[in-house]
Amino acid sequence: MADPTTKPKRPPQTRTGLTDTGAKKAADKSPRTRAREFAMQALYQHQVGRNEADSIDAFTRDLVGFHKADSAHYDALLHGCIEQGADLDASITPLLDRPMAEISPVEHAVLWIGAYEFKNCLDVPYRVVINECIELAKAFGGTDGHKYVNGVLHKLAPSLRAAEVAADAGRQA
Repeated sequence: MADPTTKPKRPPQTRTGLTDTGAKKAADKSPRTRAREFAMQALYQHQVGRNEADSIDAFTRDLVGFHKADSAHYDALLHGCIEQGADLDASITPLLDRPMAEISPVEHAVLWIGAYEFKNCLDVPYRVVINECIELAKAFGGTDGHKYVNGVLHKLAPSLRAAEVAADAGRQA
């Protein structure tokens, strides 16, 4: 009989670079990935709390770990998404199966980031934009929110990155 005072042995921990949920561990995140995470949280504050960009920015820069983020990319995402919000929504809304008001604020913020990067960050391949947005939705959104984000961004990519998507399709064939 086992001694009740000893703890059962756990299997050795594997080091895959992923958490139990499949998300990247903090140590493995790039500065741009961190910038997207902070920007998504800031955009959530803007959408839900109707806070001004400057006050959100000041608050976010004081958060633990912000110094590891690409602050220039964060600035572009936060301020660019807020300034271009109406145009981003105009690009996204026709691709939705419901009104934008029914989209969760997390998924809305992630879709803004994806649409903004498609339009303004041409140095980031469209597939990377989609993948990063899926990971954001997995980490912060609802259970299947990442699937919705994936579907919308895959429909949006050809209209905003036509040449890149076509070239990629040519390589896949």
